[in-house]
Amino acid sequence: MSSSVPRLVIAAPASGSGKTTVATGLMAAFAARGLAVSPHKVGPDYIDPGYHALACGRVGRNLDAYLCGPELVGPLFLHGARGCDVAVVEGVMGLYDGVAGGGELASTAHVAKLLRAPVVLVVDASSQARSVAALVHGFVSFDPEVRVGGVILNKVGSDRHEELLREALESVGVPVLGVLRRAVQVDTPSRHLGLVPVAERRSAAVAAVAAMGAQVAGGCDLEGLLSLARSAGAVSGAAWCAADALGSSPPPPLPVPSPGAAAPGPPPVGPERASSSNAGRAGHNRPAFPNAGQAGHARPAFSNAGRAGHNRPAFPNAGRAGHNRPAFSNAGRAGHNRPAFSNAGRAEDAGRSPRVAVAGGPAFTFSYAEHSELLTAAGAEVVTFDPLHDEELPEGTRGLVIGGGFPEVYASELSANEPLRKAVAELARSGAPVAAECAGLLYLCRELDGLPMCGVLEAEARMSERLTLGYREAVAVGDSSLAVAGTRMRGHEFHRTVVEPGAGRAPAWGVLSPERRVEGFVQRGVHASYLHTHWAAAPGVARRFVERCRTS
Repeated sequence: MSSSVPRLVIAAPASGSGKTTVATGLMAAFAARGLAVSPHKVGPDYIDPGYHALACGRVGRNLDAYLCGPELVGPLFLHGARGCDVAVVEGVMGLYDGVAGGGELASTAHVAKLLRAPVVLVVDASSQARSVAALVHGFVSFDPEVRVGGVILNKVGSDRHEELLREALESVGVPVLGVLRRAVQVDTPSRHLGLVPVAERRSAAVAAVAAMGAQVAGGCDLEGLLSLARSAGAVSGAAWCAADALGSSPPPPLPVPSPGAAAPGPPPVGPERASSSNAGRAGHNRPAFPNAGQAGHARPAFSNAGRAGHNRPAFPNAGRAGHNRPAFSNAGRAGHNRPAFSNAGRAEDAGRSPRVAVAGGPAFTFSYAEHSELLTAAGAEVVTFDPLHDEELPEGTRGLVIGGGFPEVYASELSANEPLRKAVAELARSGAPVAAECAGLLYLCRELDGLPMCGVLEAEARMSERLTLGYREAVAVGDSSLAVAGTRMRGHEFHRTVVEPGAGRAPAWGVLSPERRVEGFVQRGVHASYLHTHWAAAPGVARRFVERCRTS
């Protein structure tokens, strides 16, 4: 099966060139023409897709070849682009910037090649004239497999400036598909982690997107861009589907500790753990995470992951034909469903659709659409709530997902909502599954910048001047409501906060790169961590979480 949805990748030589303005404006301009536009973003970013969604009236979706593996880029694209007339993919950073030390992996160029899509290069021309030709020539010739089909010149100062730029680019042979002048009205405010999310400035964001659309429509050759989009090659394979990703087999039974029980310790190392552990073998006695097992540091179940000679990648067959196996490759398979505790007496819960509450509103805006789709396909009823305003969890909540966002900006309001903080703490004490990433981690702490939070975790959070940013390769240290010990996963960190201590007695993850450390908290049904993960790469996460909702 193949699809030829017309598509463009909007790239740039570097960050700050105007990709978001051009991509969002182009989406809005196409939509204003009555086209159904599918919006996409290369990389893990949550904020730009919010602006894309405003422009298109459809949810913005990410295409991340590191978090999900190259083999899922095409299927996830086709999933988002179903029924659309054209797709616009906004790149990340510079065109050829990918994972540190990983070559082209997860770069805009990599995704463009996977999608067989032409690239439109957005160039900040504010401080150059003839040199623009050398710049564009370099990007066009750097990788012959990347097809740069046109250039949009941004921040052009005058008619004379435009004339000089066009004249210089004639020698390169790449058409100029647009010229945009400096325009203050399309600027969007930024702060410590980038643009201010749409949810925090809805009316202003609507106006900004409209201005972007008008500027692009007035300064770009929309027919030329559509023609270029139609020249994209076919994307082979089937569209991603949450139900298909989960499979038809029932999810495995899970441990169901009593509400007052301590978190289970690491599972024994035996034949069933052999694929993820070398503990006990000659020459393999030193733990992978040096402090694990000391006071306050639970020892991980597998000890040599990531060592010399034990460096199997998280996606060992990524990109090879016929190797589309997700990262949680054994979740729910026959032979991998032996429960640690009996589920006798819980048969009456088997047919339920447990209600999973997902935090939203201005404080918690970071979420991938596929997470809710997977939870729903796994049998959950997904409902959203706003921790800033709702004083109770949705009635009948059996599980809680708190993603990323900006709780540090809304710390006072979150702290003032004491009834909800108590409800969250009570749900966590009951043993119900709670999945918290980054902002969710902060919200579960005892306090944030001195203000009381939910108090689920014996930890304190505070703002920091230091930016923590980058991809991570990690492994589940022990069993949790999301994963079994030894599960390898890729994630992304992006924050200016610090949590002390950084890991609980039972850590969530052992981070293997760029440096080895344990991170996060697992207690009862709670899994809290700084790592943002993409569940499309590991559908077993959603299956396991929903089954835990049924049985807790």
